[in-house]
Amino acid sequence: MNDEARSRKDVYLLFAIVVLSSALGNLSQTSVNAMLVDISGTFGTSVGLLQWLTTSYMLVLGITVPASAFLERRFNMRTQVLLAQGLFLAGCLADFVAPTFEVLLAGRVLQAVGAGMLLPLMQTIAIRRFPAGRQATAMGIAGIALGFAPNIGPTLGGAVSFQWGWQSFFVLLGILTAALIVWTLFAVPRSDHFDRTARLDVASLAQSTLGFGGLLLGLSNASSFSLADPMVWGPVVFGAAFLVVFVQRQRRVPNPLVSMDIFKDSQFTRGFIGQSLLTTSFMGITLVVPLYVQGLCGGSALEAGMVLLPGTVAALVINPIGGVLTDRIGVRPVGLIFGTFLAVGAASMAFVDANTPLWLVMAMQGVRACGVSGLIGPLTSWSLGALQGPLVASGSSFCIVVRQACASFGTSVMVFAITAVGATAAGAAHPALPYQLAFGFSAAVAVALLAFIVAKVR
Repeated sequence: MNDEARSRKDVYLLFAIVVLSSALGNLSQTSVNAMLVDISGTFGTSVGLLQWLTTSYMLVLGITVPASAFLERRFNMRTQVLLAQGLFLAGCLADFVAPTFEVLLAGRVLQAVGAGMLLPLMQTIAIRRFPAGRQATAMGIAGIALGFAPNIGPTLGGAVSFQWGWQSFFVLLGILTAALIVWTLFAVPRSDHFDRTARLDVASLAQSTLGFGGLLLGLSNASSFSLADPMVWGPVVFGAAFLVVFVQRQRRVPNPLVSMDIFKDSQFTRGFIGQSLLTTSFMGITLVVPLYVQGLCGGSALEAGMVLLPGTVAALVINPIGGVLTDRIGVRPVGLIFGTFLAVGAASMAFVDANTPLWLVMAMQGVRACGVSGLIGPLTSWSLGALQGPLVASGSSFCIVVRQACASFGTSVMVFAITAVGATAAGAAHPALPYQLAFGFSAAVAVALLAFIVAKVR
């Protein structure tokens, strides 16, 4: 095997390990939602406190991801992957043996730190290490971690928890992570591609933590409190203020945590806007659909899961297809095709009511999910592909954390429409109205995304 072939094999092995490790992180993020009742029975904690098992994961992801650009400069790929896997494994072990809720929460934090290190690394490898003309295909494969794993998480977590207890889920995650660590140790070679002199800008990290953390906390609280509640607007205002300071500092310091030079490239900026619109449109649907099926239609949790099943299958199949098509025919036709799928599926769901057959809702969701899965990889690869060198890590990190904020915003708006409008006279007279408004918001953002693709994606 010549040096070029050996180097390509090493990249593919590294990428496979990072994708699988990231998939476990995303699986952990969503699976706990299906285990909250069982965990509550173990520790006797309230629902409000239990929500911190998911909220803290999202917050820590948002805090960790911006630091990944520094970690890429300071450590080689092998060290980064092993460190992230080690933290995730430690979190799984802590959750398995957790004698108290506090230890369980600490384990979730460790898992989130490990996952937050891997997500931008996965995208950086796809863009910087894969051969020209293969980046979109790589991002399509990465979509398995970004789309399939979080979609299947609640189903898998609920099944494992029901059969063997919630602790067994963390045993499963721990065993899989340990196997990936062994694989990394034997399959990923050491390299010297790192800068020993790189230093972490602590002030930037603090500003990023307070900024993104405050914004994510406030947007997350919007689904539980009214918009006028200080628990919502307080953290949002606080976070936004620190983000302004953070961005200004990144433009001023010689070695920024996240370089704002990424926005000097118009292609990246357009791709960034497209990704943000996509995330805003689709992330809340996995919560709204079960509320609709069980709350309005009187269906079971199993029926709600069946309605979402096409999205899970689509994420596994369509993601790689979208990437391959992008490398072959370009991002614009792929964006137009799958953007139309998303807009049509989302718009049709805005008209459902209690009498809509669930098989039809499943079909609408399937069309919608195909659009989402076909857009994630192409938009990401097109956006990051415009950047060069270290800017790829900065662009990847900034996109991921902003997508987290957009996901929280979109979910909060949809849940607010259901709870707030449902409590009004209009909601009482027209029980389907709150759900139609929630689905309608998603549809409006999806149509806006399609219009954006038509106008700006070339």
